[in-house]
Amino acid sequence: QVHLVESGGGSVQSGGSLRLSCAVSGYTASGYYMGWYRYTPTKGREGIAVVDGDGTATYVDSVKGRFTISRDNAKNTLDLQMNNLKPEDTATYSCAAARKQISMPFSPYEYYHWGQGTQVTVSS
Repeated sequence: QVHLVESGGGSVQSGGSLRLSCAVSGYTASGYYMGWYRYTPTKGREGIAVVDGDGTATYVDSVKGRFTISRDNAKNTLDLQMNNLKPEDTATYSCAAARKQISMPFSPYEYYHWGQGTQVTVSS
């Protein structure tokens, strides 16, 4: 059974930092696209950062320069370092795994496996 479990969420003030981690079991993520998504009732589900099997990362403009996605294939984990957090970053963050080659990296329909999510709250 495939499990993706996020951790590291919490409450911080604007300008603070958090590091999210995603532990993968029952599935070898090496060589596959991995991504981080976030959900809010107003904006819905939004892909924010993806990394391919070679470690090349892509970000949406709203988090570019502030967030860093990384993977450790030996540990089968995925991380998201979030710096200079803003209130608009408040959301439930989920990690996801896709296939080796995808055409739309930020489309949720490309991803096969999802974590349960971890809450991030940023206060002004």
